[in-house]
Amino acid sequence: MNRPAPALLGVTAPDYDVATPSDVDYAAAFADVAPEVRAHQLAVRAFVQDEVLPVIDGYWERAEVPFDLVKKLGELDLLRDGVDVPGHEPVSFMAEGLASMEMSRGDGSVATICGVQGGLALRSIVMHGSPEQIERYAEPMARGEILGAFALTEPTHGSDSVSLETTARRETRDGVEGYVIDGEKKWIGFGSCGDITVVWARLVGEDGDNQVHGFIVPQDTPGYTGTTIEGKLALRAIWQAHIVLDDVFVPADAALPGATSFKATSQVLFATRLSVAWSAVGHAVACYEAAVAYSRQRIQFGKPLAAKQMVQERLTRMLSTLTQMQLLVGRLTELADAGQLTGEQASLAKYTCTRGAREIASVARDMLGGNGILLANRVARHFADVEALHTYEGTESMNALIVGRDITGVSAFA
Repeated sequence: MNRPAPALLGVTAPDYDVATPSDVDYAAAFADVAPEVRAHQLAVRAFVQDEVLPVIDGYWERAEVPFDLVKKLGELDLLRDGVDVPGHEPVSFMAEGLASMEMSRGDGSVATICGVQGGLALRSIVMHGSPEQIERYAEPMARGEILGAFALTEPTHGSDSVSLETTARRETRDGVEGYVIDGEKKWIGFGSCGDITVVWARLVGEDGDNQVHGFIVPQDTPGYTGTTIEGKLALRAIWQAHIVLDDVFVPADAALPGATSFKATSQVLFATRLSVAWSAVGHAVACYEAAVAYSRQRIQFGKPLAAKQMVQERLTRMLSTLTQMQLLVGRLTELADAGQLTGEQASLAKYTCTRGAREIASVARDMLGGNGILLANRVARHFADVEALHTYEGTESMNALIVGRDITGVSAFA
């Protein structure tokens, strides 16, 4: 049987127009943002409209990383995920939140690329690295010339990553003082196709403190093997890796001097959790826009679906959930810009927004009927991708326990 060439997959014309952003903000949650914040948001939107949406279905279906888009993200200074890099204009939490929303409205894989490169890998180095490490890596990573990974999760340690088993021990080889790292990591974005990986390992040995430390490991280091995980049904346009670290030796200056306990890891994750909530809002916006457009253009029984009471009720329910999500992240982001956001509040934002995005994506998928499973009609990709978003940066259960501990004063972690 003749099959289309892989390069042609995923480019079927959509059944209806979903290309025009709707600027949905029913409660005017973002109406008063500063002009420079709006400009940053619109720059990301233009990139999504012009560069991402025309091609992303093909990359997603082929499970290929859009490295050409990564390069353009770097050229436009959109890879930092809000991290301050010397020589670059500072970006507020609100500006970066709206940027994350716009990026995810376009595609979850591209948004995750920014989150991995800037929010996790670059942030780890800028937040906990030495001046020499920052000088060496920050600018090239911001430009996308060096791709970074963040290796915390392990095959047997996800939610309980504080118990990670990957180890590092001090050793001198050929007169060079350094560390030997052994262990495994899993679900590591860019871990098989990047340049460096920030590896989190427990320092053991006679002079070890048994605390979690961070290390910058070049991916071409002997003993480092990153294998791309295949068969994913979400975020297919970014590769996650299963990493094996077998007697990996790095020099002493590979250690992040500010990353000497799990607290350092938590500080990085705390900074990214609110960004994930914003991404969930972006997925929800995309699904809502698609459902509204489809209801206006799809004719059944002689009338557009929009004329049906059931459809209007569903659209109202979706808008209600989306508006609550927008108001929550907007207010908590104001607190973040004021330096007042707590970890528990960030967890509530992630918990609430990924739940809301799943609900909206599910209703939109159902409203589109059979057309809802076609990539070209937009909802299917977001429907799948939001499932991954719901899990990473803290599962629903873990974030619920973080908030629950704050409510009750009692820890319920097993």
